Amino acid sequence: MSVPTLRTQRLVLRQLRQDDAAALHVPLSDPGLMTWWSSAAHTNFEQTQTYVSRNAEEAPWLACWAITYDGGTAIGWVILIERRKGVQELGYLLCRDAWGHGFAREAASAVIEHGFAHMGQRRVMADIDPDNEASIRLVESLGFTLEGRLRGEWETHIGVRDSLIYGLLEHEWQEQALATA
Repeated sequence: MSVPTLRTQRLVLRQLRQDDAAALHVPLSDPGLMTWWSSAAHTNFEQTQTYVSRNAEEAPWLACWAITYDGGTAIGWVILIERRKGVQELGYLLCRDAWGHGFAREAASAVIEHGFAHMGQRRVMADIDPDNEASIRLVESLGFTLEGRLRGEWETHIGVRDSLIYGLLEHEWQEQALATA
């Protein structure tokens, strides 16, 4: 799916492109950053090229935005993956040097708003490793509710891991937006 450019107060979110691989190789090859990812840190640039290419392709079930300051170099990405009609899974990745400034929250918020307002979503969910405290704090700050724990759900590079499933319904997002307006 072709994604529209989204603008926030400090960021420009644009369609992920193949040429973003060079910038995204930095976080994707960082073992510490990739601890909670479903795959290990990339050990070569070719892995990153393939991975970025797969996520940049236009597919009806996938919308992936590069997070940028001005539409140029990617500092991360935010993605919505269709799990079933009306339900999208949220994912995100941010370069380590951009941490601590609220950029992931700002980008995810813009994409969630777009999903509910323009993509006909009724629910956005997130699948998070129970030990990924930063990601848990992020989705909770966005209004997501912990819905359950799937034991032994993922076989990853750090072993078999549980998943925490968080969900946000459209009416909850709208109520939250009205409360902060």
